[in-house]
Amino acid sequence: MRKIAVPGAYVPGCTVAHRLDARAKLVLLLAATVASFAAPAPWGLAVVVVGLAASLVASRTSPATVLLGLRPAAIILLLSLVSNAVVLVGQPGFSLAGLTRSAVVICRIALVVGFALSFSATTAPPAIADAIASLMAPLRRLGAPVGGIAMSSSIALRFIPLTVEEVERIRCAQRARGARLDEGGLVARLRSWAQVLVPLVVSLFRRADELAAAMCDRCYTGEQTALLGRLAVRDWAALLGGALWAAAALLL
Repeated sequence: MRKIAVPGAYVPGCTVAHRLDARAKLVLLLAATVASFAAPAPWGLAVVVVGLAASLVASRTSPATVLLGLRPAAIILLLSLVSNAVVLVGQPGFSLAGLTRSAVVICRIALVVGFALSFSATTAPPAIADAIASLMAPLRRLGAPVGGIAMSSSIALRFIPLTVEEVERIRCAQRARGARLDEGGLVARLRSWAQVLVPLVVSLFRRADELAAAMCDRCYTGEQTALLGRLAVRDWAALLGGALWAAAALLL
């Protein structure tokens, strides 16, 4: 069975992004998300694009990985682009303003996906859970289940590559039994893929039950202890640079 590369999956390394603290990277990701959606076009978006290029270089993430991350939503994005460009009310025709507005929105979504992939590719899921728990610690006074939220996020990130591997395993098994998943029309292919999706759902529920039983046997209460130290100088420098970059993107 061939190994499937999941866009944004954690890859161990020693890049600049890998050496940053997960808390600093999570704050920078939030700032980049706000800047991507709030930066005015075109100059503000140009600054955000420069920031994304720096993030990809610092994490050694290929631009092709960003395109792979956008591929599952490519049809929806294309339909959104076309629907905003075509005018059906009043005088039917083509709207250049609608096309431009939709293209800008798609560009903002692509920027956020790029930042998220560079973050997840350089941060291990346990580190992400610890960062979430640390940043949300003040909410414990309000009764928020901070530990449960952090653990749920970590489990969700861990299940993404497991799901992809399970799909590939079941697909190979069905093809070995003679299933033709890539032949015929659209309806025939959808019916054939039911042979993969049904075992996939059953397998994921079985994994979830095993995980729940393991957590129950270990008396998991929803809280976790994260031994996180203070931020290093490079982390504070990255936060300061990110704040100045986001401010520049919003003010231009």
